[in-house]
Amino acid sequence: MPVDGDVRDALPDDLDARGAGLVGPYVFPDNDRRRIPGFIYLVLAAVTVGVATLAEGSPLVDGGLVAGAIGLSLVGLYHLQAGWSLKIDEADALVAAVRAVGFPVGHASAQMAWRGLRSRPTWRVLVYSNESPPERRGLVFVDGIDGEMVATHVEDNPEDWS
Repeated sequence: MPVDGDVRDALPDDLDARGAGLVGPYVFPDNDRRRIPGFIYLVLAAVTVGVATLAEGSPLVDGGLVAGAIGLSLVGLYHLQAGWSLKIDEADALVAAVRAVGFPVGHASAQMAWRGLRSRPTWRVLVYSNESPPERRGLVFVDGIDGEMVATHVEDNPEDWS
């Protein structure tokens, strides 16, 4: 039996760029993968309702089983509607952010986030101006579906680099 110090958390292979020996640009996994568990939940809910219907009158089946199937189907439907397909990758989001901030960009970083009840994918892009040290910085939110600028904030860099 492993001791606590031997247990390690690890990224799945498709998300681990270093472990996969990746050479070249990293491709962010598409958000539409959420649809797979959505379909699985819906099938499991249908099977559960079918079993509950066939085993009606059994002491092992009651209303809780059907209520659980309804809850599972609601979660499955949520997964299906939240499985947006990304049309804008991180490179496109970086280009849109450079256009939005209005200054030459040096260092930049893009991160995927989700917003709203429908979990719409949005790129959060942090950019710094190209001086050394950077004089300005900006945070830009770019919609991952249509590339629309969701929000932009630009300011003088308050960090002390001395």
